[in-house]
Amino acid sequence: MKFGTTKRVSRNQSSFTQRRKGAKPPSTSTFLPLRLCLLAPLREKFGEETRSSAPGLQRANNGLRWALPFVLAGLMISAIATTTSAAQNPPPSTDTLKKANVRPAETPTPKSEPFDGASIEKMTGQCVTLDTEQGLIVIEMLPAKAPETVRSFLNLAATGALDTTTFSRVVKGFVIQGGNLSTSDNWSAELSARMSRRLPDEPSDLNHVRGIVSMARSDEPNSATTHFFILVSNGPHLDGKFAGFGRVIRGIEVADAINRAPEENERPLVAVRIKHAGVAQCQK
Repeated sequence: MKFGTTKRVSRNQSSFTQRRKGAKPPSTSTFLPLRLCLLAPLREKFGEETRSSAPGLQRANNGLRWALPFVLAGLMISAIATTTSAAQNPPPSTDTLKKANVRPAETPTPKSEPFDGASIEKMTGQCVTLDTEQGLIVIEMLPAKAPETVRSFLNLAATGALDTTTFSRVVKGFVIQGGNLSTSDNWSAELSARMSRRLPDEPSDLNHVRGIVSMARSDEPNSATTHFFILVSNGPHLDGKFAGFGRVIRGIEVADAINRAPEENERPLVAVRIKHAGVAQCQK
């Protein structure tokens, strides 16, 4: 017991010596501002006893020492939670907002063509002249038999889509075939889109005889696009299946010459080119 009392006196003396030398106890120097802030509510709780009584002050200091680690731990947890929340929920980027408000790109609308919506009466009597490397072929339109097909063919000629294309298929003694826009010297995305338009099937009572111009297509229904063929001999097996839409009124001998050119697997060795296609009233 005497040893314990002596030890307390020695500690008090050591503490007193440190204060006289100007040294501050580590606990008060490090957390003094925080202790002063937290001590105010305790003073109000303990009243006059806290302000005037040394034992009351000692109890407050003991309570502060006990609560201080928990207060610091709470502050650290709060700071970590705030940092995590900011990382998980960043403020919206200005660039993102700008991109979200950008005006959507306008979808290009197809250009109107000269014979869009043309009536059968307007198309009747129109002729397309194909100026080929072998000579002129003049084709009279027959809109009463295939109005949609005639309208499309007139637009192809009037807009220059057929210019510089070739007769890319030849079946000896039977047909020559043109209208493949990919053979054009002016091949472009616009011509590609034009060639992708499909036409409705328009079979009629028109007989497929020599000189008739008709639309080529696959076995699928409504698959005609821009490919056409000119018969140099009769083709009765085509009647009622393909859309005949025109008749050669001048230049059938030019079609014959193109049909006789050397070919391999129905492909001409030297394809004849259409230099220009034009639309005008038929001259009879």
